[in-house]
Amino acid sequence: MQLIITTLAERPELRGPMWQMLDTWPKFVINDPVGWANIGRIVAELPEYVLVATDPDGRVVGRAFSVPFLMAAEGRGGLPEGGWDQVMLWAFSDLRHGRTPDTVSAIEITVAEDRQGQGISGRMLAALRENVGGLGFQELVAPVRPSAKSGEPNALIEEYAHRTRAADGLPYDPWLRVHVRAGGVVESVAPASMTVSGSLRQWREWTGLPFEESGPVEVPGALVPVHCEAERGYAVYVEPNVWVRHRV
Repeated sequence: MQLIITTLAERPELRGPMWQMLDTWPKFVINDPVGWANIGRIVAELPEYVLVATDPDGRVVGRAFSVPFLMAAEGRGGLPEGGWDQVMLWAFSDLRHGRTPDTVSAIEITVAEDRQGQGISGRMLAALRENVGGLGFQELVAPVRPSAKSGEPNALIEEYAHRTRAADGLPYDPWLRVHVRAGGVVESVAPASMTVSGSLRQWREWTGLPFEESGPVEVPGALVPVHCEAERGYAVYVEPNVWVRHRV
């Protein structure tokens, strides 16, 4: 498929259509408070780090968000165990304090719901790597959400992240496989990359599940079980991601 992929800074008129693109994110994921508070800031304050893909008809079929941050800042020095949430907090702290970034982290690569399975995600990743290099950086890191892990919610992320196929040695997980084929290296896991907490009423609304008993609840789309405290009226989801490094 022929695609036009540019930054949002180059095509600001695509901001509205980009948000209107139908995606496949589970409803509970978009209620992560760190993402809720900051994803719009990426679009508003860092449009040169946002990529938008359109098809020959001009329709938005993919988007990619990233953020620059200072890895070498005091107290950091490595990829955070807090993953997705932490790197966004670092990025906007650095922006506020005027620190010069040395690394870019991918935040999201999303493909339109009806364009899944057409190789667009890999092309967006390649474009993101190219954009990072064009902005003068030597490295892109990514707190990858391994797409097939939701089918094995009880598998340990350390084992899953490093599981490979016997035939070619590539990662078992298809989204991790795309990253490695693009030149990425699986480095570590972020055991607490995203935390979503809510009342039982909220979780019932997000998932359609009863959430009536305390203990682990397997939720479609969740990478690990959600912990339910029925007597106390809340549930908490702590999602692990996998850190991948790309030299650009």
